Amino acid sequence: MKLLVVSHSCATATNQQLYAELEELTGWDLTLVIPADWRDEFGNRLDQPACAGLKGRVIKVPVLANGNIILHAYRRRWRAFLRAEKPDAIYVNHEPYAVATAQVCLAAGRETTFGFYSCQNILKTYPPPFSQMEKMVYGRSRFAFPITEAVAEVLREKGFQGENCVCALPLDPGVYRPRSEEADHNLLPRKPGEVVIGYVGRLVEPKGLRTLAQALALIRDLPWKLVLIGKGEFEEGFRALLAKDGLADRAEFLGYVPHDRTPEYLSAFDLLVLPSETQPNWKEQFGRVITEAMACGTAVAGSDSGEIPRLIEASQGGVIFPERDAQAFAGALRELILQSGLRQDCAARGMSWTRDHVSLRAIAGKMAATIDRAHSR
Repeated sequence: MKLLVVSHSCATATNQQLYAELEELTGWDLTLVIPADWRDEFGNRLDQPACAGLKGRVIKVPVLANGNIILHAYRRRWRAFLRAEKPDAIYVNHEPYAVATAQVCLAAGRETTFGFYSCQNILKTYPPPFSQMEKMVYGRSRFAFPITEAVAEVLREKGFQGENCVCALPLDPGVYRPRSEEADHNLLPRKPGEVVIGYVGRLVEPKGLRTLAQALALIRDLPWKLVLIGKGEFEEGFRALLAKDGLADRAEFLGYVPHDRTPEYLSAFDLLVLPSETQPNWKEQFGRVITEAMACGTAVAGSDSGEIPRLIEASQGGVIFPERDAQAFAGALRELILQSGLRQDCAARGMSWTRDHVSLRAIAGKMAATIDRAHSR
């Protein structure tokens, strides 16, 4: 099998590891097309060497609308490129309504086995030309990799009839793993008995930061400190909320941390919080940081927004609370802070579940079987 993969997320070497695993598992001839100079949501330039285990070619192509996941387009004559490459199958790691997906799908024609990715878990109708691009991609695709069952259901409701295989966002257990206690404490020093509460993500209101501040005010009597990784428009507002309750000195804002260093911090946290709050046009699609934290041996406390409760229920790796409920959130935090045994039990269950269900090998196996079936149709 000659497989061509197009992926903006693979501008980060860590995200290329799934395809190295797929190569090793199948022996397929794999070519990876990525942006030549991609910028992430924080505006940081991502330009890394290919991951060490990847045997196939990595082709870097300039893009228009750099950093915009839906609107970016590859500056490439795709029809000529595909005629020269002659792939048996093409997987575009982008949404079906994205410009890049439509670019490649249109050039590939109907003969090539084509597939796409999706994380859209709300049934939406997009304006032209995105609705037309989406319909065209559905009609020409033989397989799709939705990240959750809720996303798969959206695809079915929109009329997609190809192979529809749920593939969670994978992680490498060799990267996302617990570090030693000494390494954890050197990275994030703490007072004796102090519990480190971690948050990783955008500092925006829909992520539940206002509720987090309210919950922390309710447990000011407990020994904790908060460490936040990420940037966003609500940072100053969140700082002000903490200051109002006299908690400013108990929070540490680290800002942007490179993707490849995040596992060190996830291991150093005693527990991770993800208090996301559903909006009219958004709900938490996967909560990838939850599985990453669990793989690093860290218990989680998450709201019941979107996919968060399903992950926590399936893994038994943490505690769920109703979104926007500061009292319930504070109760969950109090329980996890005071009961180290509960944190350890959640951590052990979460690690076991991530290894069995969202490891690179587990997801690569599902992808390989799906592409094989689609190609034989």
